[in-house]
Amino acid sequence: MVRRTFLTLATGAAACGSLGINCARTPSASRVLKHTEVCRKESRYGGWPANHGGWNWGDEILIGFELGWFRPNPKDGHAIDYDRPAEHVLGRSLDGGETWAVEWNDGLKPPPGAKIADVPSQEGGKGLTDCPGGIDFTSPGFALTARMDSVDAGQSRFYYTLDRGKQWDGPFRIPNFDQPGTAARTDYLINGPHDMTMFLTAAKRNGKEGRIIAVRTEDGAKTWRMLSFVCPEPEGRDYAIMPSSARLPGGAILTAIRYREWIDLYRSDDDGNNWKHVSRPAPKTGGNPPSMVRLSDGRIALTYGYRIEPCGIRARLSKDEGETWGDEIVLRDDGGNWDLGYPRTVQRTDGKLVTVYYYNTDTHAERFIGATIWDPGD
Repeated sequence: MVRRTFLTLATGAAACGSLGINCARTPSASRVLKHTEVCRKESRYGGWPANHGGWNWGDEILIGFELGWFRPNPKDGHAIDYDRPAEHVLGRSLDGGETWAVEWNDGLKPPPGAKIADVPSQEGGKGLTDCPGGIDFTSPGFALTARMDSVDAGQSRFYYTLDRGKQWDGPFRIPNFDQPGTAARTDYLINGPHDMTMFLTAAKRNGKEGRIIAVRTEDGAKTWRMLSFVCPEPEGRDYAIMPSSARLPGGAILTAIRYREWIDLYRSDDDGNNWKHVSRPAPKTGGNPPSMVRLSDGRIALTYGYRIEPCGIRARLSKDEGETWGDEIVLRDDGGNWDLGYPRTVQRTDGKLVTVYYYNTDTHAERFIGATIWDPGD
């Protein structure tokens, strides 16, 4: 059952050079075409599209996000009410991000007792089961969303659709691959009809978040095997979490990873079995995950939230498969405080990019889901 609501609408240059980037900022006016709103509701907290997923079929765009309740946090944490249930919600655009409809889908409700990343979830979801397999990942309407119930050593699950998100099947159990636990966000590459590589955040050996692993199924999600650790295990309180991956024309895989204050890029030339560090496209983010897409012209686009004043949304482009990166592009710098970001970016049929994120322009107001339509240039 689907219910729909319609809405209209750094460091110094020398240090940056050593990391393969240019630290100059490109004014947003030269790139940004329009800001729109996916979902804004009084007293609600819209959050974290990066966790849920983003997909597009031409100019039809579908974005998952969380809808909780707004409550200022006296300890300067996320301004969400951790005592009230949150929902897994979808935003859909049929015109390339110009206008949006919000959908509530009963098929995405978590299993009984599960949470949405440490926030209680709405009730009514089906129980967690093992997937019978046989999913056709190449179906024209296929999409998958991977979710977790803890940012540390929890149990992960996934749901899938074959009709562009109208109906969802799941939740299905994601194995822990002999790790203390996993905290899955949505990041996968389709290799064939029943063949998929997925990237997960696994807990570190001490049970805390986290490091990235690559896993694979070749029978439509009935069984999975671990391929590799994508990056070394961070020491102490550091973490490497929330991957975003893209496959290059020659078959290599790029995976961007969120660290505590920056984003690093890794590359595999043997289909996910071995990895090497490539570059650091975002040396300073204040703590935000990447969204990475390969553009139709072969370039790589990376978008991320910027939680350092002036807070907002930023991007970089690479024309050499992530080895080096161009000027930092400021998509927005009007954030009211750090509680924003977690983007998902897709490319429209006209080549323009649509970046969706959660945002605030006033620290004392609700968090909303916003979108920016921007031009990556030639």
